[in-house]
Amino acid sequence: MAAPSIAMDRNHQSNGKLGKTEKKFLRKQNKARHTLLRHEGIETVSYATQILVVANGGLGNGVSRNQLLPELEKLGQVDALLMPPNKPYSFVTYKTIEESKKAYVTLNGQKIVDDLGQKIILYLNFVEKAQWKELGLQALPPGLKVVEEIISSEDEKLLLESVNWTEDTDNPNFQKSLKHRRVKHFGYEFHYENNNVHKDKPLPGGLPDICDSMLEKWLKEGFIRHKPDQLTVNQYEPGHGIPAHIDTHSAFEDEIISLSLGSEIVMDFKHPDGVTVPVMLPRRSLLVMTGESRYLWTHGITPRKFDTVQASKGHKSGIITGDVGDLTLSKRGIRTSFTFRKVRQTPCDCSYPLVCDSQMKEPPPSFPESDKEALQLEQKYVHQVYEEIAGHFSSTRHTPWPHIVEFLKALPSGSLVADVGCGNGKYLGINKELYMVGCDRSQNLVDICRERQFQAFVCDALAVPVRSGSCDACISIAVIHHFATAERRMAALQELARLLRPGGKALIYVWAMEQEYKKEKSKYLRENRTSQGRQEINSDPSAEEQFVEPVPDTGHQDSACSVPSINDFQKGRSNSKEVANCKLPIHTNRTSFHSQDLLVPWHLKGNASKEKPTEPFGPAGTHDPSPVFHRYYHVFCEGELEAACQTLNNVSILQSYYDQGNWCVILQKV
Repeated sequence: MAAPSIAMDRNHQSNGKLGKTEKKFLRKQNKARHTLLRHEGIETVSYATQILVVANGGLGNGVSRNQLLPELEKLGQVDALLMPPNKPYSFVTYKTIEESKKAYVTLNGQKIVDDLGQKIILYLNFVEKAQWKELGLQALPPGLKVVEEIISSEDEKLLLESVNWTEDTDNPNFQKSLKHRRVKHFGYEFHYENNNVHKDKPLPGGLPDICDSMLEKWLKEGFIRHKPDQLTVNQYEPGHGIPAHIDTHSAFEDEIISLSLGSEIVMDFKHPDGVTVPVMLPRRSLLVMTGESRYLWTHGITPRKFDTVQASKGHKSGIITGDVGDLTLSKRGIRTSFTFRKVRQTPCDCSYPLVCDSQMKEPPPSFPESDKEALQLEQKYVHQVYEEIAGHFSSTRHTPWPHIVEFLKALPSGSLVADVGCGNGKYLGINKELYMVGCDRSQNLVDICRERQFQAFVCDALAVPVRSGSCDACISIAVIHHFATAERRMAALQELARLLRPGGKALIYVWAMEQEYKKEKSKYLRENRTSQGRQEINSDPSAEEQFVEPVPDTGHQDSACSVPSINDFQKGRSNSKEVANCKLPIHTNRTSFHSQDLLVPWHLKGNASKEKPTEPFGPAGTHDPSPVFHRYYHVFCEGELEAACQTLNNVSILQSYYDQGNWCVILQKV
C-alpha cells in the first residue's frame, strides 16, 4: 500500500530529494501502518479522508484525551475523538477532509508529551472508518454497590490524620512491612501467610473511635447490614496495587466494605469464567461487596500509575463503560483504603461450595506475600524443575515462533542482543547478522546451548551481569510469568529496560489467561485431543510442539496439591495428593485457566537426556510410571503486561498483541 503523497508536503526539499530525517520518518510511518494492519486489523488508505488513525497517541501508551484533543482542535473542528481502552492508538474525525489533511501534514512526526512527562512521536494515517474491538455491556457484579460521597472532605481529612504511619513496635497495630503497600490492622490482625485471622486473639483497643459514629450512621441509613469488628488500613503509592483475590470465606461474614480516601482508583473484578469488570472507586466512596461479588468474584488493583476512566462525570456510578468517545486517563495519587469486615464465628455456608474453604475438604490456596516466600516457591517449582526436565523440555522446543523471528530479523546487522531466559537457545541462531548471547537460570539448559555452539551463561533474570545500556535489543520469551509476585515480575521488566541502550527494543512474551481470544481457541486448547487412550499433557501456550503420553483412568489427577483445581471439582475429582506443602491449585492441562497463580504439571517421559521420548507403555500395556513435576506460573490477564510496562519510567510501548495463548509487548528504551 503506497504512503499518501501528502507526506511529501511537510518535508519538501528544494532539490526534490528526501533527506535522512524524511526517509526515517516515512519508514517509521510505514511501519506504524503495517503494525496497525497486522495486529489490529486496521486498514489505512492512500487518499485523504475525514478520519485519521493516530498511532502512538492512545490511552495504552500514556496519552490522555486532555493532552491529545487540544492539539487536534488547533487544526480544525473535531467531530469525534475515539480512544479505545488499553490501545496505543486513537481515531479522530474532522468536520471536513481539508481539516484532516491539515492535521495529517502538521502533526505527523510531531512530538507530544504524555502524562508521565515523556516525549512520544505521533504517526497519522487516513482510514475509511474507525474500528476497534467492542467491549461488551458492563454491569456491576451481583451484590456489589458503590456509594459516592459517603463522607465529607472534612471527615476524610480527619480519618487520614488519624492513621499514624510511624512504626511503633510497642503498638500491636504497628505498620506491617509489605513491599507493595503500607498496612495497619485494628480489631484483629489479618495474617497474610494463611489469609486468615486468629479469632481468639483480638487486638487491644478495637476499632479507632473515629470510625464508630461513621459506621453507626451507615447502619442507620441502610448502606451496611452489620457493624464490623475488624479494620485493615492500606496505603497505596501510584504504581502500586494488590493481587486479585477473594477474602477468605471462613474468616469473615458476607458483607465487606471499603472506604477509598485520598485518590480515586479502578478496581478489577473477575468472574471464574473470565469476565472482567473494571469498577471506578471515586474518592470518598464506599464499596460494598455482598453475595456473589464477595464470595465468587476476585477483586484486585493492577499496579500502574494511570487508570482508564470516563472523561465525563455523568456515567453510572462505578461502571467503566466501553464508550471510546468518553474515555481518558486518570493519574493516580496516594490512596488510603479503610476496609471493614466482621469476623465470622461459625463455618461459612454460602451458595458457592466449589470455592468455599469451609465447605471444601482441603484448605484454600495460599500465595507468597514476602519476597523470601516467593523465592522459595520459585526455587522449588521453577529452578529445580527445569534442571530435572531440561533434556525432555529441550526436545519439545525446536521450531521458532514467526513473530519472534520477525522481530530478530528486523534488527540492524551487528546488533548486540540478549536472550534473557534463553532455554535451549532456539532463538540464538535465528539471525546470523546479530551478536546474540543467552542466559538462563538452568545450568542444564545452558549446557545444551553450549553443545549447540551458542554463547550462553547461567544467571538470574533479576540480576543479569551485563553492563547497563549495552544491548541493542533483548528478548524475554515465556520467562516473566515464572516470578511469583507482582514486584518480582516488575523487577524482571526493569532489568530488561536496564540492559537496553536508548532506542533499544525488547520483545516480551508471557502466558495469557485468555486461551480463547476473539472467539478463537489458542493452539493450547485446540490440541486437547486423545487417541487410543493417550492424551497430550505436557502443555505450553508458548510451545511449538508437544508429545503424547498415556493417562491412566484413576478417577483423579495424577498430580495434586492441597487444593484441587476448579476443573477437578467440576469433574468430580477431589482425591488430590499433596505437592510438598504448596497450596496453589493444580492446572488441568489443555483446559482454560481458572486461576492466575497455579502449578502446571510436566510428566517427564523416559530418559530426560534423550532428544526423543521413549515408549511410555511397558509389557502388556502396563503404564510405565514417570515422574511428574510442577512448574509455577502467573498467567497474565489482558492488559496486565501492558499496565506493568507502563509503570516503567524509561520505556514506551511500541506494540502489544496476542499470539497463540501469549500476551506480547515490544518496548523501546526512551
